[in-house]
Amino acid sequence: MATGRTHRPATRSRGIPEATVARLPLYLRALTGLSERSVPTVSSEELAAAAGVNSAKLRKDFSYLGSYGTRGVGYDVEYLVYQISRELGLTQDWPVVIVGIGNLGAALANYGGFASRGFRVAALIDADPAMAGKPVAGIPVQHSDDLEKIISDNGVSIGVIATPAGAAQPVCERLVAAGVTSILNFAPTVLSVPEGVDVRKVDLSIELQILAFHEQRKAGEGAPAGPDADAPPVRGAAHAAAAAHTVNARTAHTDRKGPDGDMPAVMPA
Repeated sequence: MATGRTHRPATRSRGIPEATVARLPLYLRALTGLSERSVPTVSSEELAAAAGVNSAKLRKDFSYLGSYGTRGVGYDVEYLVYQISRELGLTQDWPVVIVGIGNLGAALANYGGFASRGFRVAALIDADPAMAGKPVAGIPVQHSDDLEKIISDNGVSIGVIATPAGAAQPVCERLVAAGVTSILNFAPTVLSVPEGVDVRKVDLSIELQILAFHEQRKAGEGAPAGPDADAPPVRGAAHAAAAAHTVNARTAHTDRKGPDGDMPAVMPA
């Protein structure tokens, strides 16, 4: 079976916009659900609603794949699953290493969605000597001293960082030096990487802060009118300002040198 080290998706060479690439997993998730229910075809409106986008955007996205559907019939579900899976590189095996096997790293190791989506957890790595040899999700943890050899032996090009913030950058640099060219970062810090290395960042605290910002705005919209209606409570204003600052900071700097660095990564459902 092919590995991630020898094959890469052709999305960039084919000129598919990064925003479209970011939506392809949403379409695939919706289509997989339809396929599991043995639904043969789906309209653009139905699929767009299931993926959470508008139908015009969906049709535009699919045009980049050369898929236009059939008028009055819609899209063939199984063919679209194959087409999007192929475009995302999911028709091959992608070995992945997870570095940092604390609570989060262990949870990721136990996540069953990796294998069903074409990702194989090839190794679990941790700096704590006491963790070496301990099985997590049926995989023995290996010490970080062997990181470079593990990457080479397994042909790994995708690494997952779930370490504390202070260890993330050194781990990132070792992964890149060993040949890893794509990193999923769960550490609460911004990573610096060279050109040609893609980083996607998952920060649950930032997502919660943004939701808190919107919750406060909704609460403010429902407040009774009056002379002080436009003046939110001091505590609420401080929270809103902090959340707004987080949103601006998130937009102002990214974790990767490339066009889609400001798009938040999400774990698949």
